[in-house]
Amino acid sequence: MTGALDLGSLATRCTPIAPELAADLARATHGIAGRLTRLATEKDDTFHVLTETGAELIYKIANPGESMASLDLQVQCLRHLERVAPDLPVPRVVPATSGALLVPVPSADGPRQVRVMSYLSGDLLDGLPPDPAEQRLIGAMAARLRLALAGFSHPAADHVLAWDVRHLPALAGLVDQVPDAGQRALLARAFAQITALAPRIDALPRQIVHNDFNRSNLLVTRAGPPQVTGIIDFGDVVHTAIAIDLATAMLNQLPRDAAERGTGGMFDGPLRVLAGYLPLAPLGPEERHLLPHLVFARVVTRALLSLWRARQFPENQSYILRHTAPCWDQLDWYLSHSPAALDALMP
Repeated sequence: MTGALDLGSLATRCTPIAPELAADLARATHGIAGRLTRLATEKDDTFHVLTETGAELIYKIANPGESMASLDLQVQCLRHLERVAPDLPVPRVVPATSGALLVPVPSADGPRQVRVMSYLSGDLLDGLPPDPAEQRLIGAMAARLRLALAGFSHPAADHVLAWDVRHLPALAGLVDQVPDAGQRALLARAFAQITALAPRIDALPRQIVHNDFNRSNLLVTRAGPPQVTGIIDFGDVVHTAIAIDLATAMLNQLPRDAAERGTGGMFDGPLRVLAGYLPLAPLGPEERHLLPHLVFARVVTRALLSLWRARQFPENQSYILRHTAPCWDQLDWYLSHSPAALDALMP
């Protein structure tokens, strides 16, 4: 790592907290009694709670590398959405018995912050095949969330986030650390092509955005017409280019394999997301021109950070690398298209 970018909790190891201990903590901090089941996560301890009364909650114990300012940003973002857009399907923050929204708890790694959120029902999109109508709904939901966050501000929102592709140049030191020579060469080419656009990307309009509209953070129901029933995990909320947020949503509708792609094109799914987004939240010409490059900037970021973190945390590499395998075909496609051809894809 070059040291140019603070990876914070992405680089901080912590000792997992057992469900039984988490249950004791939940009773002490929030007066919650029930059964806790661990959920797979990238860097913290998150539990599904089934209370003795049958209610469902999420009990989240933050990674010790997460700052109080960053955690407060996430909590206040959800509180803002509760006030200005109560119809958006996002979690509600549940205060502790003390009234606090964040509560310190002891752990083997020192104090860690706890928060409780409402549980949203639905099927995790990550395990489902693509649905064209649903992809348009995802675009519309991303637009609604963008508009709801337009008036939100927070002193910690300008933090330098590794997953914010506006800072992709700071990941240069990770390219040479990719073990596979073919993958390293592919990433180096894409990295050079995208970072050459950095001044244009840096000049795009900005606001606070979700920045992680991926399939693991979207809940849907397909019992009848498709519906998006949940937007979860606000851990990457940041003040960055609006187009970067949309590009992240588009990236996560790229086909992951030949079966998902079928007879369609690589960019069909992302274009359906864009078609759902634009009627609600228009973009300027420069934002549209850069969208394809921002999509693949996130592919590069995903590959670099995931490969690096898998080496740092081998015990969690199956989860960390779960989205990395498709990156190589996706980058091959990107590099085989000229900038003019990519621009021609945009409506």
